[in-house]
Amino acid sequence: MPEPIIKLTDAAAERVQSLMSKADEGVAGLRVGLSTRGCSGLSYVVEYAEEAKQFEEVIEDRGVKVFIDPAATMFLIGATMDYREGKFESGFVFDNPNAKGTCGCGESFHV
Repeated sequence: MPEPIIKLTDAAAERVQSLMSKADEGVAGLRVGLSTRGCSGLSYVVEYAEEAKQFEEVIEDRGVKVFIDPAATMFLIGATMDYREGKFESGFVFDNPNAKGTCGCGESFHV
C-alpha cells in the first residue's frame, strides 16, 4: 500500500475527532488545501468537508478522514499534520519537507 500524501500525528487525529463530534450532520471529515496568500505565497487551509470532490485523495487514519485538495497534492507530499496548543494560540501545524522557506509570522510558506 502506498504511503499517504500526509501523515497525521496522534494530536492531529484527536483534534479532528473532537471537531467531527461537534460538526453539523453531513460533515464527513476535514479538507486540507492551499491558498495563495501571506508574505511567502502559500498558506494552509483546513475546513469541513461533506464529501470528496473529484480527484481528491482521502486519507483515513485513526478513525478520521482527511480530504486532500488535488491542487495542493504536489505541495503536501510527505508532510505531517500536527495539532498544537500554546498559551496564545492553537491550531493545526504542518511539517512540510517541500517548503523552502516561511514568512516571519509562520502563516505562509513557499516551495
